[in-house]
Amino acid sequence: MQKKVMVGMSGGIDSSVTAYMLQKEGYEVEGVYLKLHNRTDGYHKKNLGHIEDVAKFLDIKYHVLDLSDKFTQEVYDYFVDSYLEGTTPNPCVKCNKQIKFGAMLKFAQDKDCSYLATGHYAKTDGEFFYEADDKSKDQSYFLSQVDKEALPYMMFPLSTYKKDDIVRLGEELDDVYKKITAKSESQEICFVETVYTDVVKKHANIDQKGDVLDEKGNVVGTHKGYAHYTIGKRRGFVVHGAHEPHFVTKLNPKDNTIVVGKKAALEINEVIANNLNMYIEKKEFDCTVKLRYRSNSIPCKIKIEDSKASISLEEPAFGVAAGQLAVFYEGQKVIGSAWIEDTK
Repeated sequence: MQKKVMVGMSGGIDSSVTAYMLQKEGYEVEGVYLKLHNRTDGYHKKNLGHIEDVAKFLDIKYHVLDLSDKFTQEVYDYFVDSYLEGTTPNPCVKCNKQIKFGAMLKFAQDKDCSYLATGHYAKTDGEFFYEADDKSKDQSYFLSQVDKEALPYMMFPLSTYKKDDIVRLGEELDDVYKKITAKSESQEICFVETVYTDVVKKHANIDQKGDVLDEKGNVVGTHKGYAHYTIGKRRGFVVHGAHEPHFVTKLNPKDNTIVVGKKAALEINEVIANNLNMYIEKKEFDCTVKLRYRSNSIPCKIKIEDSKASISLEEPAFGVAAGQLAVFYEGQKVIGSAWIEDTK
């Protein structure tokens, strides 16, 4: 008897080829499209048109799952609130945990599917996540908060392929290929059409001038509103008489001030992180850590106490922001993650 797999489909080439590959391998495939927000620019209509073409070509059934209310509560509101609280959110991590490998996985199981497959570039053996072979596309960082119980039901058919390979496989979809490759690569944040501040402005007046402070608390310039800035940003504010670049080192929502300093002021050696999601049981261990998606892995020592991780870096990191994710690696294996709370 064929095993049934639900494929999360976006209308793009990665998820379309995922469905095609699994069908060629002999699985019974169904697709599901997640409606997560209410963009009015034809976003969903265009995506669903592509999915319909792929479904017809493969002769598979597909579903539309409206999770917009849950997405608003779990992801969108968190995104807006984070910027207003002076932290830097990571909505894709929240979405993977709560929506894609939470609610979408439950939907797949309710439809009697043995697995949920997506077009993510990552690996899993049912116990851990691992980096994909194509490091330039690897998404293991964004998956590291997914509940351990979900891993045995997840499949990532693209894990050993490079993007060029997927494009070549996509050509086998004949006329459908031209349509799905015309679709632009999915944005990192699907509900942000322009810049994040345009989203936040719908909910608060963030265009309020404030003072720029130096590390001693002296007023040294002006800025256009704290929510316009993230840690490490070096433009968009004025520092009177500055001859060297200055970078944002702290945001103070209560009094609408930002603190700036020279590059050395961004250096940190220790990180405190909370809301751990661990795939191992150890409380003290050595590993490497990524403190944001595109950063290099840094060797570190981890000590877990009272549901928090103290991360001692063996080499300094720069521009680390509260609200981002610290992901722990052992080689290519993800062994856990936690949300950055504070740095020093």
